[in-house]
Amino acid sequence: MPNNIKQQIQADLQQAKETGQLRTERIREIVKSAVSQVASEFKQGSSEIRTLVKDAVSAVIDNFQEKGSELKDEVTASIEGALEGINSQRHENIVKTQADIKRLQAQLDGEEEQLQQEVDVILAEIEETSKEKPASTKTAIDSAINAIKDSDEMALLKKRYAQLQAQLAIVRANMAARYGGRSMEVQDYLNEAKHWYNQARPQAETLATQVEQKRSQLEDKLGEAGTSLARKEYQIKQTLRELLLSAADLFKDKEPADKERETIHK
Repeated sequence: MPNNIKQQIQADLQQAKETGQLRTERIREIVKSAVSQVASEFKQGSSEIRTLVKDAVSAVIDNFQEKGSELKDEVTASIEGALEGINSQRHENIVKTQADIKRLQAQLDGEEEQLQQEVDVILAEIEETSKEKPASTKTAIDSAINAIKDSDEMALLKKRYAQLQAQLAIVRANMAARYGGRSMEVQDYLNEAKHWYNQARPQAETLATQVEQKRSQLEDKLGEAGTSLARKEYQIKQTLRELLLSAADLFKDKEPADKERETIHK
């Protein structure tokens, strides 16, 4: 089989050409299928694996060499397909690990929520007992409780954490789309990004117009990525790259960040 991978790929390419299905996405699938069948026979990172990838890409180049300098899309598709093929098992392991991480994250969120509820109950009880104190003492106690409840430092930490998680989810969507992830997996990451993005938004937004426009653009791109994925468009990769850049640009919203820092330093 390893010795015949070039012949197999070229035969599949010819068949696709005869049926009018020879698009870049089909090239990628052909190479991925051929490589994945053989890659399991070799150790990850071995010279045989590297030779396998070179042979697969070479098969596509030979088949389209008459295109000359316009060969870029076909070569890109063949490289992506070969990488997906050799990393399919690793990708499955990554998916399982991510599932474990999400489960642990949900457990951690639940425990943190439980802790917050206990703190709220304790603060409420302290506030209740303060009613029997003199007015000046009650004022001091209420002020201390409100300061703890409305901690600017904690609010900022939660916002930055949510921003980071949103960006990480978009990065994972990009990685999944680039290295053989299923459409459902990519969509899960997009949904996760939306969740964390909403967590990062201030509850009462009084943002500059420019920042609000960036937020609107990010929401549009999240929706566009989901639509593109549903249609199984090859354009999804470009859309995801643009989405990642938009998220990175948005989370550099200097005006709100500067105001937050000023509040903390007061």
